[in-house]
Amino acid sequence: MAYYPRIRDLREDNDKKQTELAAYLGTTAQYYGLYEKGANEISFERAIMLAKYYNVSLDYIAGLTNKKSKIGACGISKEQQELIEVLDSLSPKNKRKFTALLKQIIGVMK
Repeated sequence: MAYYPRIRDLREDNDKKQTELAAYLGTTAQYYGLYEKGANEISFERAIMLAKYYNVSLDYIAGLTNKKSKIGACGISKEQQELIEVLDSLSPKNKRKFTALLKQIIGVMK
């Protein structure tokens, strides 16, 4: 499976030791090393933890893509993600106001 080399490559690219990742995942370095060798199946929960730790997508960890898309970002920037979260927190009335204001700002910038 492609994700075993991926988690090793991510660890090495980030200058981390197996003991550091094992502690983060709540396991031993020996057990974590078996993940990297493909001798142990990594749980979904731990795969999610690694994706969050490295700030990459689960698709990247699983080898389904070579793009290290950020978690939850779907290819958008952190600033765009924050803007979406703010917008989602507003009431429907305030969403309409916010959208109208944003359109005004964009109109002024053109």
